[in-house]
Amino acid sequence: MAAEARTAPGGEVAVARDGDVAVLTLRREAKLNALSTHLESLLLEALRSPEVRDSRAVVVTGGPRVFSAGADVVELRAMTAAAIAAYYRSSGAVYEALARLPQPTVAAVAGHCIGGGFELALAADFRIADGTAGFALPEVGIGILPSSGGVTRLVRAVGPARTRDLVLRGRRITATEAHAWGLVTEVVPPGAHLDRARELAAELAGQPPLAVSLTKQVIGAAAESPRETGLLLEQLAYAALHRTDDR
Repeated sequence: MAAEARTAPGGEVAVARDGDVAVLTLRREAKLNALSTHLESLLLEALRSPEVRDSRAVVVTGGPRVFSAGADVVELRAMTAAAIAAYYRSSGAVYEALARLPQPTVAAVAGHCIGGGFELALAADFRIADGTAGFALPEVGIGILPSSGGVTRLVRAVGPARTRDLVLRGRRITATEAHAWGLVTEVVPPGAHLDRARELAAELAGQPPLAVSLTKQVIGAAAESPRETGLLLEQLAYAALHRTDDR
């Protein structure tokens, strides 16, 4: 089935449906997909759109050459301290909206995946990166820190030692290194990231949706809760699925 595309008002986020897969594309490449307040509001709107709500898997991408270089520093320089704090709270809400989608999510990454862009990718369940992708959280080097969920998600993904190595040094890692750390699900040749992400999303969309959604929730809870809580949630989810015709 051919993709049906819709661009949000303002032109910076496109929403497309291809069968059961929704694809969200950041479209501010001239600014390296810098995450302005306007772009993030459009992204939040897209995450709440019917195309996403009625899908069974979601892909988020920045296009063929760049995922996102992070916050719009030009915009931030003009903000008051209170406005900056509000911006980072708003950013965190966008990334949390992605993380809390009931269906599986895939970030398709090429080029820069920096700062807030990396935080956005970390909020997805899977990350497909092409060979040009580079990941960094450079905020400490300019006297701040990642504050929209990136540190917390990174610690849970790779542990505190590797988080310190990446964040305190502000260093950039390649797609291959990110894959070795478990941050990237799969590394593909340059330019193949979106096609591969669509394939993975279509595979996930073909699974029984309630089982996928509940399993995603159990995995998330198991990562954040005591062992006994995780075991109980597994049993409750298993029992709930037995009472459905989910296939």
